[in-house]
Amino acid sequence: MIQAQKKGVPQPPSKIKGYLTALLVLLLLWGSSVKTESSLSEFIIGFPNMMDLVTQMIPPNWSYFDKITGAMLETIRMAVIGTTFGAIISIPVALFSASNLVQNSWIFYPARFILNLIRTVPDLLLASIFVAIFGLGALPGILALTVFSIGLIAKLTYESIESIDPGPLEAMISVGANKIQLIVFGIIPQIQAHFISYVLYTFEINVRAAAVLGLVGAGGIGLFYNKTLGFLEYDKASSIIVYTLVVVLIIDYFSTKLREKLL
Repeated sequence: MIQAQKKGVPQPPSKIKGYLTALLVLLLLWGSSVKTESSLSEFIIGFPNMMDLVTQMIPPNWSYFDKITGAMLETIRMAVIGTTFGAIISIPVALFSASNLVQNSWIFYPARFILNLIRTVPDLLLASIFVAIFGLGALPGILALTVFSIGLIAKLTYESIESIDPGPLEAMISVGANKIQLIVFGIIPQIQAHFISYVLYTFEINVRAAAVLGLVGAGGIGLFYNKTLGFLEYDKASSIIVYTLVVVLIIDYFSTKLREKLL
């Protein structure tokens, strides 16, 4: 009886797997440091320079807030317009990418390929391309954020469409509903809360991204980043960072509250 109980007791997992995993991680870290020509000694040597830079950034130049308020508002407007246009365009793209709605693989695979291609291109590169086409200003930044928003919102939306309850759709098909009726009465009610949540999440990201696009001449607060860093005015640069942080935190708070009510 005692032997039977001993046989039923599970054995502790072997520690060899943990040791091998730790060894693999260490090898990857070592190989990455060798290939990137970085080392801990370089970090230790450069640490005093880092602290010198921090001391130059503290305290921020609070009077600089008055000069960058207009640019910060432009950054927010860029994010609003880019997210809105991207959300509108992403709706048909997401519908064409959903395999449970469009069964033709010659349609949804190319649509997904386009989304993958959009997400592959960094937003800074998109902004640089649009600056070369349209010139300096907010328009290239808006277009870059629009394209970025399409890739993100459409991706999340079509995945939500593919995970909806198929029951209502099957019931509507059985009574002769067409594609438009399926979308309006069967799909939209199930994903609209998720879609709005994705749009709000993308807007948060776009505010952060729009703050950097000015480095390539795409308007917004990033122009002041480029200016202050170029003239080594680190106290003003820290003011921009603090201002951007406050705006992002406020937007993140209200966006989180809205998503909680939706979901």
